Amino acid sequence: MVHAKDARRALLVPARYDCRMSTIEANPWRRVSRRVAYENTWLELLHDEVVRPDGNPGIYGVVHFRHRAIGVVPLDVERDAVLLVGQYRYTLDHYSWEIPEGGGRFDEEPEEAARRELVEETGYSGGAWRELCRADLSNSVTDEVAVLFVATGLEAGPASPEGTEQLQVRWVAFDEAMAMIRRGEVTDAMTILAMQQLALERATGRASAT
Repeated sequence: MVHAKDARRALLVPARYDCRMSTIEANPWRRVSRRVAYENTWLELLHDEVVRPDGNPGIYGVVHFRHRAIGVVPLDVERDAVLLVGQYRYTLDHYSWEIPEGGGRFDEEPEEAARRELVEETGYSGGAWRELCRADLSNSVTDEVAVLFVATGLEAGPASPEGTEQLQVRWVAFDEAMAMIRRGEVTDAMTILAMQQLALERATGRASAT
């Protein structure tokens, strides 16, 4: 058992995403080898031979996406409404209402990628943007990181969705969007994260503009 005073004295070392961790949180896993078991345009499935934290040999499968996940809550401040996108999700085999979201190259600024995705899916552009939060989406099987934004003062324009996207868009009152989450009508992880972050900011008065 590590006492609090010992933890405070622990040397701090850099970690990913500008976080910090102590040496007692250091990586107990050791990778022996790695190979690509499968790959396509969007992802790699990696097969790792590892030494587990208990010292025994093991394996670990890691899904590595070739793009960063990005999403944005388009917010109409005057109406207190958010823009949702509806589409059929092949992987889940059901329809899903979500914030506009997609993937951005790792050599591209997340906001730039999110702006492009918003225009493509909805036609809305411009406005004032602010990063809401970042999240590890499913950290037991993938290293995918999401960067989420809120955007206000947007201007309407023509959308140009990809051939894989058959989309509907609709403005929904902020409170109704939160109710859709509570009722289980919105289940997309990035949408829930972004909306709850906004709701938390409102409840604590952190972001009066939104």
